Amino acid sequence: MEVKIKALSPQIGREVPAPHFATAGAAAMDLCACIDAPVTLAPGARTLVPTGIAIALPDAQHVALVFARSGLGIKKGICLSNGVGVIDSDYRGQIGVGLVNLSDEDYTIQPGDRIAQLMVVPVVQPVLTFVEELDETERGQGGFGSTGR
Repeated sequence: MEVKIKALSPQIGREVPAPHFATAGAAAMDLCACIDAPVTLAPGARTLVPTGIAIALPDAQHVALVFARSGLGIKKGICLSNGVGVIDSDYRGQIGVGLVNLSDEDYTIQPGDRIAQLMVVPVVQPVLTFVEELDETERGQGGFGSTGR
């Protein structure tokens, strides 16, 4: 599968690494901050960090998902402000990463820092059918915590 990528900044591939798989077994590519100067994120603050790239997915059967980097989330409290970013197949603008600082300390993002991960996955667009009743299951309507602790 081919995903076309457009560098929107001359920094891409020079000062700012292009998206890349860090290891042969990586499921997602690293996304880096394409900024001219450091950005400090105060506790509780949010910001949109540009990546300096745009992509073209091949068709509507694929989506690119932006995920947090686990090390930033666990060690520093830096997470995605929207949980998961969705890059639809027909979007051609710059990929931006919304970050939030959930820690109690300032965090500084440096130009070129790895800030998120980009994964391309298949999409199923189902046909929705309204019905009077749904099939019964063992779980039924049991919700949050209904299957155990």
